[in-house]
Amino acid sequence: MSLIYLVVLSLLAAVCYPRVSWSYAEEDAGAGSAKTAAARLWNPVADTVYEQEVGEKITTAEPVTAVAVHGGSVHAVVGGVLMSLQDNKLTKVAGGPEGITRLRSVGDALWAVTPKGTFRFAGSSWEPVHDQSFKDFCLHEGQVYGATENDVFRFDGKSFTNIKPAGGYLSSDTSVVMDDFSQVLADPVEIGPVERIASYSGTLYLLRRGGLALLEGKTLVTDPVDWGSLPSPVTRDLLAQGSRLYVSTDRGLGVVRGMALTTLRGADGLPYEDTTCLAAGFDRDLWIGTSRGAIRKLEGEFQYFGAKHWLPGDYVRDIAVGDRVVYLATDGGLGIIRYESYTLAKKSAYFERELEDWGFKRLGFVHKLYWAGDQNGWWREISDNDGGNTAQYLAAMTFKYAATGDERAREEAVEAFRALVWLDDITPKPGFIARSVWSVPGDKGQRSTRGSGPLPAKWYPTEDGLWYWKGDTSSDEVNGHYYSVCLFHDLAAKGPEKERARRHIANITSHIIDNGWVLRDMDGKPTRWGRWDPEYLLKPYGFEARGLNGMEAQMYVQAAFALTGDAKFESGLQQLLKWRYHTYTVRQKLTFPPESIVTWDDELAFRCYHPLVRYVRDPELKSIYLRSLERSWEVQRMQQVPFFNFIYGGLTGNDCEAPQAVQHLRDWSLDLVNHDYHNSHRSDLFPQRGYTPYGGGTRAISPRESEAKWGSRSALQYDGGEGGHGVTPPIGWLEDYWMGRYYGMIEAPKTKDPALVGVGPRKEKVRGAAPYTGPARPIGDWEKQ
Repeated sequence: MSLIYLVVLSLLAAVCYPRVSWSYAEEDAGAGSAKTAAARLWNPVADTVYEQEVGEKITTAEPVTAVAVHGGSVHAVVGGVLMSLQDNKLTKVAGGPEGITRLRSVGDALWAVTPKGTFRFAGSSWEPVHDQSFKDFCLHEGQVYGATENDVFRFDGKSFTNIKPAGGYLSSDTSVVMDDFSQVLADPVEIGPVERIASYSGTLYLLRRGGLALLEGKTLVTDPVDWGSLPSPVTRDLLAQGSRLYVSTDRGLGVVRGMALTTLRGADGLPYEDTTCLAAGFDRDLWIGTSRGAIRKLEGEFQYFGAKHWLPGDYVRDIAVGDRVVYLATDGGLGIIRYESYTLAKKSAYFERELEDWGFKRLGFVHKLYWAGDQNGWWREISDNDGGNTAQYLAAMTFKYAATGDERAREEAVEAFRALVWLDDITPKPGFIARSVWSVPGDKGQRSTRGSGPLPAKWYPTEDGLWYWKGDTSSDEVNGHYYSVCLFHDLAAKGPEKERARRHIANITSHIIDNGWVLRDMDGKPTRWGRWDPEYLLKPYGFEARGLNGMEAQMYVQAAFALTGDAKFESGLQQLLKWRYHTYTVRQKLTFPPESIVTWDDELAFRCYHPLVRYVRDPELKSIYLRSLERSWEVQRMQQVPFFNFIYGGLTGNDCEAPQAVQHLRDWSLDLVNHDYHNSHRSDLFPQRGYTPYGGGTRAISPRESEAKWGSRSALQYDGGEGGHGVTPPIGWLEDYWMGRYYGMIEAPKTKDPALVGVGPRKEKVRGAAPYTGPARPIGDWEKQ
């Protein structure tokens, strides 16, 4: 009976846990990639020239209340004093009017309003032109018009003339009765109080408190629209632009088109409704000031620019536009946003130069910087995840080499690879990789004191006394090693590098299997986040990690077997299948409860999908992995982050919303400093059409509106920053861009203009971290071959 029982169990096991068996040839590495796919359901995106924002901030002790561009010069008003922008500094203008409340460039002159009257500057000196304080100016039918609170004037070249008819203005409500040649007329009316004036459709429009009016000869038309109404009676500014007349209010914009008045509010995509001022842009765009930042309106798109990333203050009081540059007067100073012609290829060259100029690299690793005070300047952060972070750079340079054949990129990839395998060599246990390495004589600052969760950091000295290495290694680190080293092995490694890459993957996998599917630290205990054992994953307290960690373990053994052919790793996969880890893979992405959703898990998962789908040979498992990828990307899709889009499209050949991903790359700011940013107050935080927030949040925000990110690059983190005290290396951007180039989602630029595809040396070097001067990284045994 016992023998029959065993036979039945064996048959059941064969059915329930099919043994995966395949042959794997080294030269076939990556054959599952969409690089060789016959059909792709996405079209390459051309790397066309676009306008890249470059920000600058000039802080002031008092608010900047007005700004104007005239004759190529920029003037601003600070505390009522007229200032000129010279050499990126605001300097007082000698002989300028005092106590300026409004400054406008209209026609061929600059106009300033003070409590003592109105002044004009036409190229040589300021001259008084009226003893009243004007509210606003406009150009109408080729002439300058100005408005006081109760009258409208026309400038004749020397002085202003009131255009009020001899008998005064008649209201459009006046009844005129013609009977037997007799005429009954009402008394004239006042046109004020006037706040703004604009020329629209050959007509002078007036913004009065709470409403619009227009002048029709002798008549004041107090209700010039047939349909619609303003979103609020609290009105701030008026601007005519083409077929539209815009009115800013505290609840969005009123938009007059013909005689219809519609609104632009949060539900229409306006990022913030409390608008303060308006200005016409340089490319048919509209600039909108608000009490919480500035907005650029383009056709079908709103772009948000907030403090402290783009502006020195939140409240925008005035905006002036020059030749591809915008000046924003705020309570904290003058914000300047310039636009320069770029391609993505040029942006890549710019960011690669930034890696050198800021001093992000050390011993093959890539580090974030932090501000250590005025005396010490910028120091490199020796973090919990130096290996995982550097894995992004290894992947970026590997993709670049594979896409272009650039030997310099391969050299950079090899240097990063050496750093990663050193994290294995430096520990006494083969396959137990360190998180980070600290140089005793060479590094500055303080070693991290925090470990996983509430646990203290674990730092271990080397026998030679030159280094400390950090333990308590997590799956974050492990996944980064597998993802990037497998890529390097398949696409860029040569000679001994290839063999060392195989050994690196085999070492880590063997350590995990031999230690009961855990990372076992120097104290013999599993690390906090390095567990793939059934005692953890198949028990209630491991439920939330079951899908992701189970998929990680499958990826480890599949990658190790693919690179080495060692049957030990195939047997490891069979063990995982017996534990039914594969049955939790499809739904590995958590969407509930909210407190269990963490953004870095998404990066870990997609780092798994890449080797899994490329290496798997069993069709049943591949079906599971692809369905898991489909589900996970459907959750991630709303973020439009290239890392997720390109991995999905590269592995499947399916539509991956490449245009949205490319726009995300273009939207990245060139400024890598981690300024504070705030978006949770915005009025447009609602799901975008075609996207469902399965995993939380409401909608993605552009990287322009947050900060430089690596790791998960979440577009759902609405507020953040480090007060300008940190700088993030742009390796996340570089990884995404070169992945897109490798898979073909992004084309190489067509232009051959050197100024549009590359950058030269920086004229003024960024003050970054000083060069590393400690001991060199030890030479590995494989490097001596």
